[in-house]
Amino acid sequence: MELVEYGVQRAAFVAVTGFRSELYACLVSRSDALFELCDALLCTEGPVRTLVDLALAPEHRRGHGALYSGLNQGRIDVARLRRALVGVPLPRARDGRLVLAVDVSPWLRPDADTCSDRSFCHTFGRGLGKHQMVPGWPYSIVAALEAGRTSWTALLDAIRLEPGADLAAVTAVQVREVIERLVEAGQWRPGDRDVMVVLDAGYDAPRIAHLLADLPVEVLGRLRSDRVMRKPVPVPWICPPQGGRPPKHGGEFVFGRPETWGEVAVVTVTDTERYGTATAQAWDRLHPRLTRRAAWLDHEGPLPIIEGTVIRLSVAKLPSGGVNKPVWLWWSGTDACPEDVDRCWQAFLRRFDVEHTFRFLKQTLGWTRPKLRDSGAADRWTWLVLAAHAQLRLARPLARDLRRPWERPAEPNRLTPARVRRGFRYLYAKAGTPAGAPKPTRPGPGRPLGSKNRRPATRYDVGLVLATGESYSRPSHHKKGTKPRRTTDDGRRR
Repeated sequence: MELVEYGVQRAAFVAVTGFRSELYACLVSRSDALFELCDALLCTEGPVRTLVDLALAPEHRRGHGALYSGLNQGRIDVARLRRALVGVPLPRARDGRLVLAVDVSPWLRPDADTCSDRSFCHTFGRGLGKHQMVPGWPYSIVAALEAGRTSWTALLDAIRLEPGADLAAVTAVQVREVIERLVEAGQWRPGDRDVMVVLDAGYDAPRIAHLLADLPVEVLGRLRSDRVMRKPVPVPWICPPQGGRPPKHGGEFVFGRPETWGEVAVVTVTDTERYGTATAQAWDRLHPRLTRRAAWLDHEGPLPIIEGTVIRLSVAKLPSGGVNKPVWLWWSGTDACPEDVDRCWQAFLRRFDVEHTFRFLKQTLGWTRPKLRDSGAADRWTWLVLAAHAQLRLARPLARDLRRPWERPAEPNRLTPARVRRGFRYLYAKAGTPAGAPKPTRPGPGRPLGSKNRRPATRYDVGLVLATGESYSRPSHHKKGTKPRRTTDDGRRR
């Protein structure tokens, strides 16, 4: 038993040191400053409150000026870092398949008028059903999920969404590139089970499944409870007396009207410890009715019929005690068996592990804490945070439970990311650092005391896109420095 544990720890140590060497090779410019900034992020005690506080960590041997110059003027080989993230051991489901979750997390910058490339991010305000659109940088993140309840995920990719970006198209391209890197790294081979991609309600799951139809991918997405799907055309089709061509769509399947559901294809009942009795009902070969507008406006040829399986999941209770409403899911597969239905809704519940990862990135690692002006610097900081999280995940078998007196003991290899981070400083002393020693230097004189800044920063509007796809421009009478139009009482212009 001790030999097995020693072998696991040895393999974990080799994985951590190998990833750190590869990370240093990915830092093209200002590599020493960026690498030590990542080490300071891992070894600092407590949550990260401000960016400059990381310069006080012993692992950061340079001044605070090197910290900011590394983020503002450094350069990262993102393509190589992406290959490094998929090259390490990844978690898998119980049946051995890879389960990927895609979600958007915003970096809110509501008052940063000098920040470029901002767009409106959807956020939830205080209170029930309070939705707000706040300016910021939305990031689409792909993570591999583990089996069972856990707060760990394997972050694989991050893309900052440009203002007015087509979320479904960008997500399809992002997932395609991740799958190609997984195949190149040997994480998926011909004959393996298809990779499952889990999406939330904000994504157009049928369209993404259509865009990824040539890949070994299964798409599972959540649907709104007011959706209307179409049933397949009955076979054989009985032509009416007046003739005409056969229809492309069958009858309506209205989620809010049980009388339109028809016969259930599969029903499963599962007893769970957390949700009580979970009942899943599935209907086969349902598809949305597409129209030539929005995303399908420029589609060549006839509109496709994207068939899938609709799953209705209802549970006996919720741990939070909230309103218990059924969850509607759409799976890109057809002819589902009871095992497929249970696997789908259980995989969707694992999607909420990404929320724990986002909370850890923001509240503990301080992902959205820095007040950066340049969007490129925000991207570099985001990749450093993802690299730090990957090192914590690889170091799980090596971490000791340095718990606080009021915390409960954790099982071996079941430590949370925050507890693993507490002991990373001891691993850092053994692993070493490939960064070079800092050179002695003197700070610059800076701007003379009392002088004014004669180069004010450029201010940017929050990115808006019209329905035609063109960028929004503020009307001339709304711009600063122009006089408003004066009209008479009857509305005519003077």
